[in-house]
Amino acid sequence: MRKLLFFIGPAGAGKTTLAEAWVRRHGGAFLDMDTLLRPAAEVIMTLAGKDPADRDSPFYKAHCRDLGYRITMDAALQQLSLGLDAVAIGPFTKETDDPAWLDRELARIGATTGDVAVKVVSVYLPGDDDYRQRIQARGSSLDAWKLDNWPQFRGSLRRRAIAWPLRPSSVLEFDNSGPFTADKLAELERFMLAD
Repeated sequence: MRKLLFFIGPAGAGKTTLAEAWVRRHGGAFLDMDTLLRPAAEVIMTLAGKDPADRDSPFYKAHCRDLGYRITMDAALQQLSLGLDAVAIGPFTKETDDPAWLDRELARIGATTGDVAVKVVSVYLPGDDDYRQRIQARGSSLDAWKLDNWPQFRGSLRRRAIAWPLRPSSVLEFDNSGPFTADKLAELERFMLAD
C-alpha cells in the first residue's frame, strides 16, 4: 500500500534529519516544505520590499505560509496518485488542528486512509533551551527572527495534539533530544513498518 508519511514538529526539533534518514534507507519522495517553498517565498517577499529570509512575520504568514503547504501537498498527492510513497516535512500546525484536513487532501486524488497508509512522526525536544541550542547551532538566516524574538517565538514550541482521525498506532511522539543514533533509526523503523 502506498504511504503518506508526515514528519511534523517545531523548528529545530530535527524533523528533516529524521526524514532524511528514513528516505535514505527506505525511499519515497522527500518533500520538505521549507525547500519547496523557498524560491517562491523569496520572490514574494522581495517584490513586497520585505526581507527574503523572513519566515515569521505576519506578512509572510499571510502571503507565503499556506502556499508552502499547498505546494508540498500537491507534490505529495502527485506521488501518491502514481502509486509511490511521499514523505512530507513541516510544522503542519494549522493543518493538524483540523480534523477534516487529511481526508480533504486525500479526496483531491480520490483516495482515503483506507487505501493510503498514513503515519505521523511528531518530533519534539524536551525543553525550550534544547530548541534554542539546536536553532542557534544550525546557523540559518531563516532563524534570525526566532532568536531575536525568543520570548514570542517559544510559544510555537509546544507539543500539539493531532486532530486527524487516525488510529493511535499511526502516530509516534518522537523525543529527538541528543544526537541521531542507530537506536533512534530503529525506533522509527519499528513504527513505520508496523501494520
